Amino acid sequence: MYQMREATAADAGAIAEMVRARSAWLSVRSLGECADMAEEYGSQAGNPAFPVWVLEHESDGVVGCTTHFGNDALPPWGFTEEERAESTLFLATTFTKPNPHRLGRLIAWWSLDHAAQQGLRRVRRGTGQEQLSRYYQEGQGWDLVRVAERHGAKVFMLQREAERVPGLADMMAGRGL
Repeated sequence: MYQMREATAADAGAIAEMVRARSAWLSVRSLGECADMAEEYGSQAGNPAFPVWVLEHESDGVVGCTTHFGNDALPPWGFTEEERAESTLFLATTFTKPNPHRLGRLIAWWSLDHAAQQGLRRVRRGTGQEQLSRYYQEGQGWDLVRVAERHGAKVFMLQREAERVPGLADMMAGRGL
């Protein structure tokens, strides 16, 4: 059984550990690393400036996290002024422990549902990895809005309509993952 909840400062260590595990997984696959940011991401838990949510499993503890920002956090180099004016949930720094259950997708589905319940129009996210952008599009149904340039690197900006997700309760119960 999974649940999403707001992170607290007590989650800092578990988040940092999870980021290090994901970094090792990425490194083995030559997809980059993020271990040097593990402590910083962990320290965001419980900080009101960073609305971090954790995906918690009843026996495995914290197995995922994401940060939910509003449309005011959409980067002006990645989204137009009109897009930044829309009611939006912006997903940032999403991590999961390496797993066979597509927990990142579960976090995304929960976020789409959560945004719809709040009356928001869209959920947006960005990634600097083309392979991850393709997975978001092909495996999760995100639309590529544009590819922006940031500090000499490509950043893929994506979005989906906020919507209620039928079957989310079953997925949170571990069925259909």
